[in-house]
Amino acid sequence: MPVTAGSEIKTYCESLTTYKRRKSSVVSIGEVPMGGDYPIRIQSMTTTDTMDTMGTVEQSIRMIDAGCDYVRITAPSLKEAENLQNIKNELRKRGYKTPLIADIHFTPNAAEMAARIVEKVRVNPGNYADKKKFEQIDYTDNSYDAEIDRIRQRFVPLIKICKEYGTAMRIGANHGSLSDRIMSRYGDTPLGMVESALEFLRICEENNYRQIVLSMKASNPIVMVQAYRLLITKMNAEGMNYPLHLGVTEAGEGEDGRIKSAAGIGTLLEDGIGDTIRVSLTEDPEFEVPVARMLVSRYENRKDHAPIPPIINLPYSPLEYLKHETRLAYNIGGKNHPKVIADFSGKKETITPASLFATGYSFNTNTSNWKATDQAADYIYCGDSLIEFPLPLGLLAIYNYSIWKENKQDSSFPYYSSIEEYSNCEEKSNELNFVSLKISDIEKSLFQELNKDTLLVWVMETSNQHGMAEQRRIFIELINKKYNTPVIIKRAYPNAATDELRLFSATDAGALLIDGMGEGIWLKAPIPAATLNSVSFGILQATRTRISKTEYISCPSCGRTLFNLQQVTAQIHARTSHLKGVKIGIMGCVVNGPGEMADADYGYVGTGVGKITLYKGKQVVQRNIASEQAVDALITLIKDNGDWVEVADEN
Repeated sequence: MPVTAGSEIKTYCESLTTYKRRKSSVVSIGEVPMGGDYPIRIQSMTTTDTMDTMGTVEQSIRMIDAGCDYVRITAPSLKEAENLQNIKNELRKRGYKTPLIADIHFTPNAAEMAARIVEKVRVNPGNYADKKKFEQIDYTDNSYDAEIDRIRQRFVPLIKICKEYGTAMRIGANHGSLSDRIMSRYGDTPLGMVESALEFLRICEENNYRQIVLSMKASNPIVMVQAYRLLITKMNAEGMNYPLHLGVTEAGEGEDGRIKSAAGIGTLLEDGIGDTIRVSLTEDPEFEVPVARMLVSRYENRKDHAPIPPIINLPYSPLEYLKHETRLAYNIGGKNHPKVIADFSGKKETITPASLFATGYSFNTNTSNWKATDQAADYIYCGDSLIEFPLPLGLLAIYNYSIWKENKQDSSFPYYSSIEEYSNCEEKSNELNFVSLKISDIEKSLFQELNKDTLLVWVMETSNQHGMAEQRRIFIELINKKYNTPVIIKRAYPNAATDELRLFSATDAGALLIDGMGEGIWLKAPIPAATLNSVSFGILQATRTRISKTEYISCPSCGRTLFNLQQVTAQIHARTSHLKGVKIGIMGCVVNGPGEMADADYGYVGTGVGKITLYKGKQVVQRNIASEQAVDALITLIKDNGDWVEVADEN
């Protein structure tokens, strides 16, 4: 991509090194406009039956009181769309003026009714006028254009109503509900998601309607990030600048749901992208709001960060995933999965065998043997504290150089606090050396020399408020100069509470891993070691760089949900959480279920009141199973397909 000499390269965002919000057009949504210079808005979605007027009102109030700027309510059919008026009237009667959004799938008549009542409607281009049967269809250009004309006829009536009533619209493409038409032409790709939305957007522009918000949601944060970046690139090429709604769909629950959401949403927020966000958790909607608020509030004063050297040449495409290759240093880099370093340097108490239980190791007193779980740390950084007992096989120690030099132990390696300390030291390990690397080092001639050292691993550190961008800038320097030294991403959060640590580290390290950068993760914070370890592995799992546990693709529930999603998710989790690498989709209805579960190994989908359909991949295996037997049937399906393992006997 050509650039003017000395200027920073332009990509999908304003700058890869200077924090600046992307300036979108403004969309009027009731009394809470979005985009432009307005704050990033927070929203969530009710889980009640839309026909339950008072239940929906009460839940909406809890969401608003928690900090929701917009409340979304499902309208699966005309009767629910009509009842939005009763819900709105009751909220206004109680003094709540928060804009309402109708969520529409499959039913244009419901959308047209809702657009006369609420401040915004969300339509999914994958199922508003199309269907998904996983059929491959060969289109000529003429036959494809004829399909666009068919969509135009279904869609234009809604546009006219929105223009008449001043109603905004979100065109929300979902990776899991791309139509057969889109899949046949573009495949199951970010490009397919983008083109699906742009087809509808162009029809809006043909009709001079521009009160539009766009979204590109996926349960895979890598796909989600690439789709938003590609959408912006294509909008820029066509002179568009519509605001964006960010979200990772079917993110799950608890820590995993928060980490996966932050990895996707946070990666984009770091580059100034996003005008409204929704964190989709399999929890009550009011619990989503503080998570979203915590993600967004981090950027309120970001523009005053320390300067970062500009990027003149971007050596990779941000629109596709490519792992940046490095050489092997001991067991780090090369084809190995990213390593996890547990930081014990700040502990005041003596490190004992029991200390290692927090890092994924257990000790069998009957056999006197250590056992490593699938989430066992690879290294333990002890700083100046010596370990006085044999470490479990596979766990390696890192000490500050001065301690390591005087007390060399088997399976231990030195850490050097600067490139100067490493260059001038009296001794180095003849196997592996960890050396701190900061942004100020990349201009030093010593930096160039040390990258020739095949026994060195960089520990990339930053204290910049815009730390992810600074660390990315160092990676870009390494790649541009064709240095293949492995890099550990180290981040310290000295004042972080547990939820902050989960969200911030998933954003900072996750954003780099999503772009194929980094051979390990090293987190330091004043929280329990077990949480740090769990978060580290959670980030690697969310970015698909190291799979260490079962992955659950579970939707957040809504008024369409046909069973108690939180309860069933907990039941499935309790019985399958030991199945490393197995992906299980748990969906309340069929709106996104089969599509999102195309990325899963097994699917559990509500298809009627008290009825469940099971999937293997995207193929239906059993229909209409009574919900009381459905979890057992899922376990049987997993066993029949050879993916079941028994829980190991600890004795």
